[in-house]
Amino acid sequence: MTVKKVGGQLIHVVCDDAASLVYLANLACITPHVWLSRADKLELPDQIIFDLDPSHDDFSIVRKVARDLRALLEELGLPAFVKTTGSRGLHVVIPLVRRATFETARAFARGVAQVLVVRDPDRVTIEARKEKRKGRLLIDVMRNSYAQTAVAAYAVRARPGAPVSTPVTWEEVGSSRLTPQRYTLRNVFRLLAQRPDPWAGMFREAHSLTEPARRLEQLSSRMTRGG
Repeated sequence: MTVKKVGGQLIHVVCDDAASLVYLANLACITPHVWLSRADKLELPDQIIFDLDPSHDDFSIVRKVARDLRALLEELGLPAFVKTTGSRGLHVVIPLVRRATFETARAFARGVAQVLVVRDPDRVTIEARKEKRKGRLLIDVMRNSYAQTAVAAYAVRARPGAPVSTPVTWEEVGSSRLTPQRYTLRNVFRLLAQRPDPWAGMFREAHSLTEPARRLEQLSSRMTRGG
């Protein structure tokens, strides 16, 4: 797959079968990261990702913010899916129909994050610089850009214990037993045998941003007016 970049082009691997995955593993690609768009329409994302990145190891804050984010997205008429990153936080994902540009998707995601900051300024920030976070959880929306990537679902991380980035249910997010590295190569297959994949059929719930963006603008206006 040929990808445009400033000053030229790059060739990227399209991994769409087991043989390609084995080939990449043989090249020491331990943790595949994937685009937020598909090969036939690289400029149009099929998802938005909110990366919940804590400043400390208190995962209860990550779980709370994820649930608050889900509630806000429901206000806007959008579904939300969630997975552990296998590192420190959670990814909350909205499946999209492929009409909006990355710029539109990122602006929408930033607007959603700003509402959460207003609602919970002591816990949440959109400040990327660590010295400006002041211990708060970062809602990172910058992955929603052309050529940016995110860890793939069910990818193993190059960390002690081989944690796996794992789609989970919202019921699991509500449990104190969930940690960002709860699922590993030792137990993830047992998990998959016990329950269906929470992300199965996720893209059948893909939404347009047109109506949610209108609702977000109305909500932001009310908050600005103090309503």
